[in-house]
Amino acid sequence: MGSLSDNGGSWPDGGSADGLPGLPEEWGVIVVPDDLSELSDEVTAIQAELHRDRRPATRWERFTDRPAVRVLRRLGNAGLRAPVLIISMAILVTIASLFASAWPGPSRPPATQRTANTTDDGAEILPALELRGADGQMVTLNGQLPAVILVTDLCECGELVAATTSAVRADTTVVTVVSGPGSAVPALIPPTNTTPQAQGKTVRAMRDPTGELRSSLDLGAPDGTAAVLLVNRSGEIVRKIPRTASITDFQPDLARL
Repeated sequence: MGSLSDNGGSWPDGGSADGLPGLPEEWGVIVVPDDLSELSDEVTAIQAELHRDRRPATRWERFTDRPAVRVLRRLGNAGLRAPVLIISMAILVTIASLFASAWPGPSRPPATQRTANTTDDGAEILPALELRGADGQMVTLNGQLPAVILVTDLCECGELVAATTSAVRADTTVVTVVSGPGSAVPALIPPTNTTPQAQGKTVRAMRDPTGELRSSLDLGAPDGTAAVLLVNRSGEIVRKIPRTASITDFQPDLARL
């Protein structure tokens, strides 16, 4: 049996019976047993807990409690976290790479295909062709440079040829080319032993049996106008005009030959 404590009940003057402060109200009702042997279990538990706190530390506990060992433990924990961080970053980079490869980017311009008629700086070069001359013999086109080449298929271009002959320098050849099979080469200007020779100019009329000059330089189909090529001494095409009927379209460029 036990008696109920009044938790330090107050006397009329506000003090306690023994002059000590009262117990906190949140402890609730405290039962004080008449026989203290009833508290043996609690005493045993408290003594065991106090014994554990007072027991000397083992050799291993003393070793692990040293400052150097504590530092090693912290480094070991950090060393375990570092691989986890590295693996996490690798996973994030891999995922980002997958998204980047799957995301459509800006389209790239097609690479320029180099041909035999293109130099490293992008300038077009006159193809090395053999054309049929007015005498029926095959003539190398590159042997006439520098030159103004007039491709005159289906073109009434006599005036254009005459104006070009008058405008070029004496060292520049005027070459007229007609495409297609045939043996005869039409003369678009007076015979070369008259006016051009009197001016000290050279004019050559040629035929391109296969039409390779027009096709290789992408001059388009004949339409009644002339295609003009201004070629310097090294074979570089300094000006290409697929269609023209007047020397004014290329006369300023003659000085570049």
